[in-house]
Amino acid sequence: MKIAGKTMCVFVLLTITRLMRTVGNNRVSATVGSSSELNCSHKSNITMVTWKISPTVGGPCTMGYRADQNKTDRTNCSDSMNWKFRPDGDPTLEIRHVGIAHEGNYTCELVTTEGNFHKTYYLTVLVPPRLALYCDNHGDPVCEAAAGKPAAQVAWVLDSNSTPREEGHDNGTVTVLSKLTARSTNMTNATCIVSHPAGNQSKTIACHPSKNNVFILYVSIILCFLSITTFMAVIYYFKLHSDRLCHKTKPLESAPVHTPQDDTMEVEPYTTYVQKENTIYNSVSDLTVGQNLPQGLSLAT
Repeated sequence: MKIAGKTMCVFVLLTITRLMRTVGNNRVSATVGSSSELNCSHKSNITMVTWKISPTVGGPCTMGYRADQNKTDRTNCSDSMNWKFRPDGDPTLEIRHVGIAHEGNYTCELVTTEGNFHKTYYLTVLVPPRLALYCDNHGDPVCEAAAGKPAAQVAWVLDSNSTPREEGHDNGTVTVLSKLTARSTNMTNATCIVSHPAGNQSKTIACHPSKNNVFILYVSIILCFLSITTFMAVIYYFKLHSDRLCHKTKPLESAPVHTPQDDTMEVEPYTTYVQKENTIYNSVSDLTVGQNLPQGLSLAT
């Protein structure tokens, strides 16, 4: 039990000592294109120092120095990173022409006669946006903060009726577009302010509605009205014409059913007529014959 207690005390003491010798993570930032310096703990009697870099994009790299061999080495590190001074006296790391690819974690591990020390940084690369202010086809001012990192904040002076929109890019930058859709009638100029950790910018512009757009708008309204009027007239014409056709056209009567009795009724009048004609013809013939007989002869009754 005593041994376990002593072991625990030793472990706690070692942990406390290590924490006391360790400096917490530090967040630093650098503007793209500038230079950045990351210093390590200033200790004398350096035995070995190693910088371990883990960028956000790409593979890791290391830079080291050994005092017993008086030798430095580097693995997978670009030429833009190097020792600022002699590593045995000051192991500060210098990054020249900072780029987006340099963003990431940087850890310095230092071995001295006094003990081991390490210090970690997280480097954030700032990309100032390119400010552009222009008037669109409708005469509205548009403010563009292009390819900034992080995304910029866009605002308008004396007017907050804007519609910001963000568009991300593959390299981590963001473009912000803000359009001022409604301005006061007494406002002649529009001022855009872009806020960014790398610096603030502002521009002013005066936009006026395009005369061509106004003319096109009026023409569109007139054409739309004429189209609706023509459509209604065509519908009225076809409706009126269809009503007249309905009044003129009579429904077809159904054909009568033909029966054999109808044939008999049609034949009987013809037969009666023929019989009467034959009787009349016979009478006339008899009369004619009687008139042509010799004297003393008469028609037999």
